[in-house]
Amino acid sequence: MIDMELEVYLYASLTKYLPDRRAGKSVRISVVPGSTAKDVLKQLAVPQKEVKIAFINGVRKNLDARLADGDRIGFFPPVGGG
Repeated sequence: MIDMELEVYLYASLTKYLPDRRAGKSVRISVVPGSTAKDVLKQLAVPQKEVKIAFINGVRKNLDARLADGDRIGFFPPVGGG
C-alpha cells in the first residue's frame, strides 16, 4: 500500500502542534489511503476538541472527510473576540 502525501496547515493557537513550531508554514505528512482529516489530527497529536473548522483544498469539510493524495488541509480553532 502506497502512502499519500498531504500538506497540512495549522492556524492561530493550533500552531503549537506543528513540529519545530513552524508558525505560518505547512508541514508535509504521509498517511495511508482512506485516511480522514480526523486521522491527520491524531497523527499530529492535535486534540480534536481544539479544532472548529477544517478546509480541504480550500473547501470547508467535516473531520470525517476522506483525503486524497496531494490534498492541502487547513485546521482552524474556534475564534473568539469582541
